[in-house]
Amino acid sequence: MSTSASRPSVLFVCVHNAGRSQMAAAFLTHLAGDRIEVRSAGSAPADTVNPAVVEAMSEVGVDISAESPKILTVEAVQASDVVITMGCGDTCPVFPGKRYLDWKLDDPAGQGVEAVRPIRDAIETRVQALITEVAP
Repeated sequence: MSTSASRPSVLFVCVHNAGRSQMAAAFLTHLAGDRIEVRSAGSAPADTVNPAVVEAMSEVGVDISAESPKILTVEAVQASDVVITMGCGDTCPVFPGKRYLDWKLDDPAGQGVEAVRPIRDAIETRVQALITEVAP
């Protein structure tokens, strides 16, 4: 995998109004820093965020309201060695020769914090593994 001082080589693309995608993006930003670039294939107003997701993330020191995700561009996909998608469906352009990873978890939309915590913990575990697997 190539590396560059000007860009990360791993691109994580998610839909930010999906609870699982939102949590995964927050953990990647929090845990991976600039090793993984997070972009959004779609977004929603802040008032659509599940309050249980906000509470569950704040419990582990991650503020999901602080991020303004960059919007997905074709150029961002072309410039990345690995593209990880979550909750995107067909909205992420696919290019030959790219290494794509896709993963899914239960979406906590509409669930209370007691139900969201196990999903949050599963996402954190998967994100840690993902960083080890793909980050340069």
